[in-house]
Parts: sequence; structure tokens; C-alpha cells
Amino acid sequence: MPWRRILYGIAALALVALVVVVLLPDAIPVELARVENGALRVTVDDQGETRSHDRFVVVAPVAGRLTRIALHDGDAVVEGQVIAQIAPLPMSAREREEQTARVAAAAAAQREAEQRARHAEEDLAQAKRERQRVEKLVADGFVTKQAAEQARNMEVTSANEAQAARFRARAAAAELKVARSGLLGAQAESAQSGVLVKIRAPVAGRVLRIPDPSERVVAAGTTLLTLGDLRGLEVVIELLSSEAMKVQAGMPVLLEGWGGSDPLRARVRLVEPYAFTKVSALGIEEKRVNVIAEFVDPPGALGDGFRVTARIVTWSAENALKVPASALFRCDQAWCAFVFENHRAKRRSVEIGHRNALEAEVLRGLNAGDLVIRHPGNQIKEGSRVTPR
Repeated sequence: MPWRRILYGIAALALVALVVVVLLPDAIPVELARVENGALRVTVDDQGETRSHDRFVVVAPVAGRLTRIALHDGDAVVEGQVIAQIAPLPMSAREREEQTARVAAAAAAQREAEQRARHAEEDLAQAKRERQRVEKLVADGFVTKQAAEQARNMEVTSANEAQAARFRARAAAAELKVARSGLLGAQAESAQSGVLVKIRAPVAGRVLRIPDPSERVVAAGTTLLTLGDLRGLEVVIELLSSEAMKVQAGMPVLLEGWGGSDPLRARVRLVEPYAFTKVSALGIEEKRVNVIAEFVDPPGALGDGFRVTARIVTWSAENALKVPASALFRCDQAWCAFVFENHRAKRRSVEIGHRNALEAEVLRGLNAGDLVIRHPGNQIKEGSRVTPR
């Protein structure tokens, strides 16, 4: 009967469909992420340490008995304040000649520092004039705004260099006073003569460290204490030399892990032109370069020698098409990603630009809104059945 054949045909098709369903592999559960436009930032990350921009290590100018230092770590001092006193030992003829030579050398160093300070002041004045000229050209439409930004940055850098040169000149003047005070030992017939060499603070600031405040006999050149101005804090970041090649002066820096809830902003002032060798925790010799950053935000309660995590921004965009880096994998000589379409995995070749540890910039191959598979395993192939977790 025809209707029996129809029933047998339907039953056979149902049996075949059941066999196909049973033999089909289960859909692979996957984690999905969306390709979208947004801010993307590429950074070079490493540990950094704060330090006073101008540290002053005060040493004993003469050998003798040091009276107890009454100051403590963190105390504020003013320029010219007596911070230590030494009863000098009698000086021999040779020591007297050596000290006289030190005075002459300190006087020459002071004259050199004063000349450099005048040079820095002239550079600052020139930078100000150049900035004014460039801003006028920008207003008239002859040059781009970038030239004005560079001129302003040059003026800020010149101002910092001029301030540092002034500090160096003041420190040189203080060193000359210390060297001259060393000659008092030539007038002392004994340590009990009552002659005291007064050691004064070369600059205003705070006491960063006193190795030993106790009264004792010290040799000439012994470190007594370290002074610094915490208002002039900077950050020293040790980068691998290969990473330091990506960094330039003026790049923004984000400081995290300093103890506050929000990152502090800073700016790269200098990439030092020499590298040094440092042994890592694994015993591997590495070439490191110091990158110096200056604070843009107030450093708050940070002091000298505090550790921070520095993120130097080498590239950024506010509206980049980006994909999670975990969705990318190598295929031949290119990058690929699996796109989720109709519960199937579709492989696409992707051209990427800048990338960081979490995201990558998409130049070609994906569109905003595409769903990509994160962490694709070896079991996922072109056309594999997948299901979102």
C-alpha cells in the first residue's frame, strides 16, 4: 500500500536522523568576548623607586671628635643651620697642605657650578622666547599645535635644569665653606683646645638618614647624614635596555602600588644614556637602564626610597578597534581568531597593530561587534560546533 511505503520512508529518515544526532560530537563549550572600539594603551611596566632630586651627603670635613647629632630622621632643616659639630684633631704639615689643596679645589668647583648655573639661566630665557615665538606662529596657522607642545615641554625641562644648576651652585658654595672650616684643625693644638668646627646645612630640606647620631671619633670624609628636599621627588625606574629603547622623554607615566587608591601621574624626564649590569633573582645577568620620571600629580605622603609600580605609556588611542589578546593565535606567519557564527567556529586571519598584555589593536579581519572565542583549544577547528559557557 502506498501509505505503508510513506510510513516506512518516514521511519527510515527518522532512524537516520537519530543515528546522525547520536554520532555527532557534542558542542564544545567556549568563552566569548566582543570586538569593540575603546581606549587602548600600550605600556612598559617595571618597579620604580622614589628619590629626592637633589640629595646632599654631608661628610666630616676634618678628623676629630663628633658631638652627638641632635637631629632625627625626617626633621626639617633650614639653609645654614648648624647640624653637627666636630672638635678637630691637630693637623700635621702634610695634612695642612692637603686641606689647603681641598679648599682650592672646592673654590674652583664653586666657580664652575656658578658658570653652569648662568648657562642654564640663559637656556631657560631662550626656551621662553622660543615658546612665545612658536605660540604666535601656531595662532597665525603657520605651524602645528605639536610644535607648541614641544616648545612648552622644552621650557619646562630648561626650568628644571636651571633649578638643578642653582642647587649645584649652592652645594658647591657649601662644600667650599666645609673645606675652609677644615683648616681650623691647623690652629688647634689638641683635641681639647675648645675649637669646634660647625657643619651647616647646605640647603633647606629634611634629614633623610643619619647613619649614627652618637658622639664618636670620626675620620675626615665620614658620612654624617643625608639631606634632601622632598618637594623635589622623582622616580627612578630600572628597565631592561631593550624596553628602554621604546621610551622617550615626555612620555606619560602612571604610578601604582604606592599605597593610594588611584594612580599618580608622572612624566619621563630622562632616559639615561648608559646601561649597567644587574643580576636578576634567577641569577641571570641583565642590562638595565635608569629612566627618570618627574611627578605631575602631588606625591602626597611619599618619601625618599619608596617603591612604586611604574607604567610608562608608549602609545595610546581613545577609539581603537580592539580584541582580547587571549583570542589570538598564530596560524602560519599571521595571526588568526575564531569568530562565533551560528554556533560554529569560523577562523579569520587578523592583522593587528599595537598590543599590550591584555588587548590588541585590530587593523583588518574583524569588525566591531564580532564575537570571538577566548583561549581556543586544539580541539576547535574550522566549522566546529561550539556553545557559549
